[in-house]
Amino acid sequence: MTEVVAALIWDGDRFLICQRPAHKARGLLWEFAGGKVEPGETHEQALIRECREELGVTLSVGDAFMSVAHQYPDIHVRLTLYNAVIEAGILKKHEHADIRWITAGEIPLYDFCPADTGILERLHPGKRL
Repeated sequence: MTEVVAALIWDGDRFLICQRPAHKARGLLWEFAGGKVEPGETHEQALIRECREELGVTLSVGDAFMSVAHQYPDIHVRLTLYNAVIEAGILKKHEHADIRWITAGEIPLYDFCPADTGILERLHPGKRL
């Protein structure tokens, strides 16, 4: 199983989502910022590294919001989403096709990676996604 970490970054009532590059697996689907944990890294170190590389920002990582496991055709992941705050830097699209700040009510307007379904339901309870 591949360990993946992601950041739930809030700005008021909106949170950050990122659109995967078209050339990658699950291309152009939306997800939370983050990536794979490398050997020897803690979850926090991996999340800080990934967001620095992909978005040009430094995070302060808080507690885990939720963890889910998902089997894709090509990979089995355990995704842990952490509450996080941008400490430094200005958001830039170094890798993603797009980045957006959305409200929980806007979740149904975006096509997310399947592994995010349980997380999205917790963020937007009672709504069919």
